[in-house]
Amino acid sequence: MQIGDHGVVRLSIVPMRADQSDASEMISQLLFGEHYRVLEVSEDNSWVKVENAFDSYQGWIDVKQHHSISSEYFEQIESSEYKICTELLSKILFNHQVSFITCGAILPLLNNPIFKEEGNVVFNGNAKSVHQKVGATALISTAKMYLNTPYLWGGRSPFGIDCSGFSQVVFRMSGYRLPRDSSQQIMKGEEIKFDEHEPGDLAFFTNKEGKMNHVGILIGEGEVIHASGQVRIDQIDKKGVFNREQNRYTHHLFKIKRVLK
Repeated sequence: MQIGDHGVVRLSIVPMRADQSDASEMISQLLFGEHYRVLEVSEDNSWVKVENAFDSYQGWIDVKQHHSISSEYFEQIESSEYKICTELLSKILFNHQVSFITCGAILPLLNNPIFKEEGNVVFNGNAKSVHQKVGATALISTAKMYLNTPYLWGGRSPFGIDCSGFSQVVFRMSGYRLPRDSSQQIMKGEEIKFDEHEPGDLAFFTNKEGKMNHVGILIGEGEVIHASGQVRIDQIDKKGVFNREQNRYTHHLFKIKRVLK
């Protein structure tokens, strides 16, 4: 293994860490089927720094969780109409072993000779083309599947997710490409006035210090779904998010952006 090699995730979830250590902060996750580039290898060959091909996010993964693929395989994934899992949790039979995969997992491509090594794959769950765009109603239904998912810094799965991981995966399953972090997501789309917002718009919020650090998805009826403690639905107005349980505003509204077309 060396710099410039390619890989694909063949485990349910692989943590991406800030540094080459199990004790290092988890900054994101790779989901089953996501492919990546190798940028760096640790001196002891036990960690690899990778770049997720989908969002260019970089982090370190344990070499024991790395699965090498050829550059030809990598380029074919880049250009193909692959499918994305749309069930919260599903099973896939891969190399004669059953694995669990989650929403947002990318399914192996089987209709090309390049993927002959993936021949022993069986998946009977629900999936759709990753490029098939859906409307706001379907996007919001996808978002609501994650209700009560616990908040997890760096998380991108139904077992733990952060605010920008939530918006990214929901939009990806709906056919739209968003970067990983809220600071990057806010650069996408068209800015919308609050009175003109529609379901499916992204709402960005600031903390008490005035720093933008949170994102949620507007769902209509004066409500937003977002990951805050858990994926939850709260009221929203021009001031921000109002938590009915705490009887207070928890996030201050900054901007609304429209990505759906």
